[in-house]
Amino acid sequence: MTTNHCLLVRDGTFVAVGPSGDITDERGSHPLGLFARDARHLSRWQLTVDGSTPTVLVPAASAGSSATAVLTPRGSRAEAPALTVFREQTVSDGTLTERIRLSSNRGDASSALVALTVNADFADQFELRWDHRWYDKSYAVRTRASLPDGVEFGYRRREWSSRTVVTARPAPDAVEETGSGARRLCWLLDLPPHGSAELTLRVEAHPNGAPEPHPAEAAAVFPSTAASETEIPDGWPELARACAQGSADLSGLRVAATGPDGEALRVPAAGVPWFLTLLGRHALITSLFALPSRPEHAAATLLALAATQATAEDTDRIAQPGKIVHELRHGELAHFRQVPYGRYFGSVDSTPLFLMLLGAHAEATADDKLAHRLERNARAAIDWMFEYGGLREHGYLLYRADAGGLANQSWKDSAGAICFADGTPAKGVIRAAAAQGYAYDALRRTARLARTAWDDAGYADRLEDAAHRLRLRFLADFWLREHDFPALALDGDGRRADALGSDAGHLLWTGILSQEHGEAVAERLLSAEFFTGWGIRTLAAGQEAYHPLSYHRGSVWPHDSAIAALGLARYGLHDHARALARGILDMAARHEYRMPEVIAGYARADHPDPVPYPHACSPQAWSAASPFALLTAVTGDGQDPSDR
Repeated sequence: MTTNHCLLVRDGTFVAVGPSGDITDERGSHPLGLFARDARHLSRWQLTVDGSTPTVLVPAASAGSSATAVLTPRGSRAEAPALTVFREQTVSDGTLTERIRLSSNRGDASSALVALTVNADFADQFELRWDHRWYDKSYAVRTRASLPDGVEFGYRRREWSSRTVVTARPAPDAVEETGSGARRLCWLLDLPPHGSAELTLRVEAHPNGAPEPHPAEAAAVFPSTAASETEIPDGWPELARACAQGSADLSGLRVAATGPDGEALRVPAAGVPWFLTLLGRHALITSLFALPSRPEHAAATLLALAATQATAEDTDRIAQPGKIVHELRHGELAHFRQVPYGRYFGSVDSTPLFLMLLGAHAEATADDKLAHRLERNARAAIDWMFEYGGLREHGYLLYRADAGGLANQSWKDSAGAICFADGTPAKGVIRAAAAQGYAYDALRRTARLARTAWDDAGYADRLEDAAHRLRLRFLADFWLREHDFPALALDGDGRRADALGSDAGHLLWTGILSQEHGEAVAERLLSAEFFTGWGIRTLAAGQEAYHPLSYHRGSVWPHDSAIAALGLARYGLHDHARALARGILDMAARHEYRMPEVIAGYARADHPDPVPYPHACSPQAWSAASPFALLTAVTGDGQDPSDR
């Protein structure tokens, strides 16, 4: 969605400012502030010059982790402004640095009264959403303390404590109370004729429980790879630009994590503003997309997820032994378990995706060291799929709605996303189609590891047999003969949820369909009911359930379409894959090559540009990695020689 906000992202910290570089304490779909570890550490940052808010000449524009804006006091044609204000803001690990330069436009000496109103509300991100929820925060205490060169804001609730420290150079001439809890830092600056004066401000967030940064250690495990090292085929200049932007976005979205032996890692966070944290499914798919050119993403993600793998049952978190985590949160509400997402396991597909990535990493790198190190974790994940996930008893991976968390636990996890063609939500125990494809691929990849790395042929045989039987079962139970297309899911009564959805592209990607079924799916996905010219709708148009502005029932997700492109290439349907890739890249070109998380499902014929989705994250990790998936799709067939 187009907003007036400017986002700066780096090392698990992001800042959202308005056009002038200011921060107000608004809430809603795009709140402003300095955010670290799921909390807002700066909720007001408002500049005045001589008692008035300056006019914006050049709005704040981001270059990744930095932004600049140009302001001036109000003037007129008859009386030009006496000075111009240049603001430069930079974000790094837990820190916002701002340089304010006042440049005099006059030929004589002058002065200016500069004031900056600052505050920190320490609001948890879940409090800032427009979902009308209220959270009890009894016993919370806020403090403000003047410093020789600034002010410190504090927050404490029982054992939880956080701080925000604001310092300035030169030190403010005064720190004033405002009556609202905010503080006003004031300077009287002298300006020589046509000269300038500068202020440098530093805001340091000190979240509860934040580890000390170890940039050298993290870089060793998660090195940066220059975008220019990616080889792009001739005739795809848009792909080169999209890969470069994707690489830059992935670099900014890295967050700190810890491996099984306590090693410092940097892993892909899901997206800004709401998900600058580790989400298992997102990090795994992001790493799979980027694997051929950036295997370090995969290694860090696998180690971080192995370290958080469930070892016991916890009903509130939907944890079971061997299950891979869905979401990690570090905020106050998660700490006090007022939301379940501190370590939440509400996804049916993170576990098979973990196994897919582990096997793919060994194949792509021709190195099985990581597969050896994580063998115990991989076997535990397989055990979860059979014992808790449902494969042994029910023949499929399945989930039940979580009353305190997510109703749907496949990638389409919004309420009502898994539905029938008339829009009726599927109920009861849900067996989502895409998750079965992941399970099939996970079984086969793990069987290869067992045979080639773990020297356990018997285990490999059992997994291969289970994969074969799952495939036969799936084709018999999910295929909608009347549509020549797979069902979206099976509901609690075993009925086929007959909405036609983009999840079929995931089935191509994982290879669970036969060649004949795959070709039928390909023709449908590239038809006008699915393909908008920009990408593939999550739900085909023409069904009662379809809505072009629904999160998962008609919108277009670049990563979802990129998965379909990989699947088309896997089945040898190269013309289809390239046509889809061209459409996705055309969409990227209209967003300055930054792939949005999701766009509306309107066709290219309806509007000459992609229509934004109102609540999309940007940047967003699996969208940023999608150009690398497209690169794989257009340069190689992805065909598994043992398939079909």
